[in-house]
Amino acid sequence: MAVNIQKCAIIGCGFVGATTAYTLTQSELFSEIVLIDIDRKKAEGEAMDIVHGLPFLSPIKIYAGDYSDLSDAAIIIITAGANQKPGQTRTDLVKTNVKIFHSIVDNVVKYNREGILLVVTNPVDILTYVTWRVSGFPSNRVIGSGTVLDTARMKQLVGQQLGVDARNVHTFIIGEHGDSELAVWSSANISGIDLDTYCAESASFGTIESLHGIYDEVKNSAYRIIEAKGATYYAVAQAVKRICTAIIRNERTIMPVSAYLDGEYGFRELCMSMPSIVGRDGIKKVIEIKLDEKERSYLESSAKKLSSIIKELEEDGLLDKN
Repeated sequence: MAVNIQKCAIIGCGFVGATTAYTLTQSELFSEIVLIDIDRKKAEGEAMDIVHGLPFLSPIKIYAGDYSDLSDAAIIIITAGANQKPGQTRTDLVKTNVKIFHSIVDNVVKYNREGILLVVTNPVDILTYVTWRVSGFPSNRVIGSGTVLDTARMKQLVGQQLGVDARNVHTFIIGEHGDSELAVWSSANISGIDLDTYCAESASFGTIESLHGIYDEVKNSAYRIIEAKGATYYAVAQAVKRICTAIIRNERTIMPVSAYLDGEYGFRELCMSMPSIVGRDGIKKVIEIKLDEKERSYLESSAKKLSSIIKELEEDGLLDKN
């Protein structure tokens, strides 16, 4: 069955899934959104709550459904999984969520093999790899939300510190979406002006090194939000909307999504958050940006961490198809 480019499905109606559904309803990207959750009543309640606001929005059909309802969905967004608890790292979640994903992906492929799978659940790089392995989909149509949000956090904080519009800040957070991610400072710029130069010429600011503390704030911000209110969901829903926009409108936007690497940066058999061209067919190309020696070393450490987790999953038989 051909996919309906104006239809998406969201699997998982927790904080992230429900907020994503609400955000996409506001976006006017889709004319149909189906919500799927192991708790059918939860999905029905979320759909009903959103539907009641439709008189204020453009027409859209949003409803609770089953896996059979996603047969023609162009994008299938997976947000289901165990929640990250205060003090728990993203990788602590991995084995629990891998088991959950086996069940989800097996059900997805029964009804849809032509859409794009967009993984949001953490640890997103590992679960994107698991989804690719279990689904049998081509790697370009399995995407993780990656470090799109981390990069946005970095841009917002740098812009705030420098007193410029965050949209004029150009930089990336890459690697694992987690504790081993790294900031690419060497190519960072403010609307084409090298960040080193911009900082040096700013009378009210110091050097680029003064910004490096922002990286720790970015890396730990999710933990602080979880400690304060239990979960993060508003900003990640905006990140998901941004990825969906690039796909539906075939923007060919470069963003650091979690992508399968097959030799890029010298890595194979893992998914990692790297700058990639995203369009109607999913990931069109992983872009190999220039890194300095320190950044390259950090990236290799991040890849090694992810590879070791994948190896452990292999040894435990958690990557075998059911």
